[in-house]
Amino acid sequence: MKTWDVIVIGGGVIGLSLAIELRKGGASVLVVERGEPGREASHAAGGMLVDSPLETAPALQELAMASARMYPEFAHELEVESGMKVDLRDYGTILFPHIEQDGITELRAAAVSLADLAEIEPALGTPSNQEELEMKVSIYLKEAGIDSNPDTFAEVSTAYLGTAFCLKERSVDPRALTAAALKTAKHRGVDFSSGDPVTAVNITDSHVTGVTTTKTSFLSAKVVNCAGAWSSQVGPHAIPTRPVKGQMLCLAMPSRTLLKHVIRSPKAYLIPRSDGRLLVGATVEEAGFDKRTVPETIQRLHKAAIELVPQLAGARILEDWAGLRPGTPDALPILGATSVPGYFVATGHFRDGILLAPVTARVMAAMIEGRKPDYDLSAFSPARFA
Repeated sequence: MKTWDVIVIGGGVIGLSLAIELRKGGASVLVVERGEPGREASHAAGGMLVDSPLETAPALQELAMASARMYPEFAHELEVESGMKVDLRDYGTILFPHIEQDGITELRAAAVSLADLAEIEPALGTPSNQEELEMKVSIYLKEAGIDSNPDTFAEVSTAYLGTAFCLKERSVDPRALTAAALKTAKHRGVDFSSGDPVTAVNITDSHVTGVTTTKTSFLSAKVVNCAGAWSSQVGPHAIPTRPVKGQMLCLAMPSRTLLKHVIRSPKAYLIPRSDGRLLVGATVEEAGFDKRTVPETIQRLHKAAIELVPQLAGARILEDWAGLRPGTPDALPILGATSVPGYFVATGHFRDGILLAPVTARVMAAMIEGRKPDYDLSAFSPARFA
């Protein structure tokens, strides 16, 4: 019976990236995917490569920034090997944060006024947090005994918040990225088993010997659980992941150049694609494995997009969907070796799976190959849930 050096459970962007990295080191690899590779969380993701302190946990900041730096080379390599474009864009992000959001002061150097935004992104309308900003600034002026006029209001609002921030972040098309990773993995000789869920990791004499699926079994002395929201369903050890639902929609922009930047506001985010599509998302819902969309929710996201960019009022909805992100109890990924020799975990990336794919592949391949990873993974160890 055939044996592989490593079995990767899960064919999303994390599992595929890791399989490619392991093949670079000469390992034979089998990816076992419960459905079709790349069709779950990776297929549903928006593709914002967010590494700012506003939305990245302090413990995750170093890994996030490292992975963001790796992305141009990572994307280029996949494009060259697969012959496919992944639409990596570096126009940046315009962020309208919550007024009280932590970490704002760290980004003050990136602040831009509403007047500046008219030149940066002419299609933008009034940001969704402008009413909240006006209320906060008005209260400040009143308490400070300052007469409120257009000049003082503009000066104070810019000093108070900066109104908006222009961040040097990239975005990528996750569907194109995953398709390129899948083709690259196959080109490099990774084997695949699809449509057959893993039910257990097999252990003999306290060491991994392979996996059992609903139909068969596969042999390997090393197994990596990259099953995302389904990681907890793979025995023998409980991996505390859960599905966190996110609903999104896709619009056809009136012009491919209507928006260049990713737009993030408290009500919605907008992610333009080079082909003229615009993604609008996303909810964060505890709804189990329910992937149904709710018309009222899609309409609310659609309305938020129009508030940000009025020219989207007549834009056609191309698609709406829901995906299941892998959440964890402390909102941090689970990366590392388990207490069972040969059994590793790389899951629980929540909203950062696309961003963290390059660095996850790098550090987990090092660990599996017996080398010291470039980064300290102690905060992400599976042992923290023991």
